[in-house]
Amino acid sequence: MAYSTIPKGSLYMDTKLYTGNNSPSNTISGIPFAPDLIWIKARGAATDHVLFDTVRGVYKSISSNDTTVENNNTNQLQTFTSDGWTMGDLDTSNAATTFVSWNWKAGTAVSGTTTGSGTGKAYSGSVNTTSGFSIITYLGNGSAGHTIPHHLGVTPEIIITKRLSDAGEWYVYSPVMGNTKHMRLNQTGAEDTANTIWNNTSPTSSVFTVGTNGDVNGNNNPIIAYSFNSVQGYSKFGSYVGNGNTDGTFIYTGFKPSFLLIKNTSSATNWHMYDNKRLGYNVDNNVLRPNLSDAELTNDDLDILSNGFKLRRVTDALATNGDTYIYMAFAENPFVATSGTNAIPVTAR
Repeated sequence: MAYSTIPKGSLYMDTKLYTGNNSPSNTISGIPFAPDLIWIKARGAATDHVLFDTVRGVYKSISSNDTTVENNNTNQLQTFTSDGWTMGDLDTSNAATTFVSWNWKAGTAVSGTTTGSGTGKAYSGSVNTTSGFSIITYLGNGSAGHTIPHHLGVTPEIIITKRLSDAGEWYVYSPVMGNTKHMRLNQTGAEDTANTIWNNTSPTSSVFTVGTNGDVNGNNNPIIAYSFNSVQGYSKFGSYVGNGNTDGTFIYTGFKPSFLLIKNTSSATNWHMYDNKRLGYNVDNNVLRPNLSDAELTNDDLDILSNGFKLRRVTDALATNGDTYIYMAFAENPFVATSGTNAIPVTAR
């Protein structure tokens, strides 16, 4: 029997719904861990996505739907707590409306000097090798072949970067596309080719490599990188091919997903995000789009099942016949047993 190393997905990644109070202080609690990455979006209003992390610190947000510089505002996230955070009265995270937050645990501090070609630069971060998640801030050096330690101990399968001090694109790496290609989290575009992003070099178990593009390696520019690797029973990052049918492709993940991020690599379409809380039953799994500020949509796109997900609506963003799609999936419950326990049946909703 295969075993999961993580008995419950929500110990490392959890979705939290809350209502803003439009006041100078709103404490959000009840997350099963101290979150290191908090990604927030208003559900019923057209506002920016905002991302906070413990490496950059309080007050500082970046928006996945925008190229703007890091926003440093004391009315934003004010404290990270052991089971959530305290928020100020900024509309993007605490207006009088409903919100969703997606939260990840890292926790082990790392720091050092980057390697590869050019001048080594300082980096720091927070890493969780159990759940395969790394947050690293580094300074670019402008030289092709600059290598950035990620500290995962295995090769990352998703890397997302954003320049902080200047306007810049959100670049995404996936081995499905390969090291010559990339996509942008803030745009609709299909995969694109450029050697200036990943330097035509695949990441290793210790580093990822960047080229001369200023958004990933501008000299002395601070850049944030979120890296992920699959962990059996907890997370999976892969691809599927659409079949153009309402009886759509079934994607086996090996667990019941609690969070999904999907993007068509073949065509220009929006990114799509789902979770097990909005509304949280098949086929009503509402969608938000990280490249747009729009409120959530109620399209009946897919079923979340005990061991994966299945497409239910023919749309370019999810199910065009013959198109390739990448996805990120995190577990609500592992479909396989955890080591030392008996398998527990898991049912679809």
